[in-house]
Order: sequence, then structure tokens, then C-alpha cells
Amino acid sequence: MSSPSNKDELPSPEENSKPHREQSSGKHVVSKFIDPCHEASKASMDCLNKNNYNRDSCLDYFQAYRDCKKAWLQQRREDRRAGRPTS
Repeated sequence: MSSPSNKDELPSPEENSKPHREQSSGKHVVSKFIDPCHEASKASMDCLNKNNYNRDSCLDYFQAYRDCKKAWLQQRREDRRAGRPTS
């Protein structure tokens, strides 16, 4: 049984992550649980589901999530050092 091309159905990995400030702007609730990388995480799990949990098919999504998380944590570090609130 051949599988249809699943790459066409999924958005590109880069479209699923937004900068930390863009994710939290406009939100009036201050919470330590805001995760700007939630969409990238969800997209990587969706990719796994669509590809029968074949990790090799979703490496771009995993990398996009790691890049998002790294940028977010770096921004939070810089904010704390500058005395700005982190959430």
C-alpha cells in the first residue's frame, strides 16, 4: 500500500513558530505557561501522526521546534538581564 505525499498537506516548519514577543503581545493574562512554540510542537506531532511515526520524515519540524525553543529561551534570558518582565 503506497502512502500519498503528506508533505503537501502540512504547512512548512518555519511557518509554525513566531517570536516570543509576537506570541505574547495583546494577551492581558500574565502567565508562566505561555509557550510561543506551541504551534511548532503541534505541527511536529501532526507530522508524526501523518507519517506513521517515522521520525526521519519530520526532521525539519523537529528542528523548527528546537530553533523556536532556543530563540525563546535566549530572549527570556536577555529580558531578565535587562530587568524586563519575562512573561
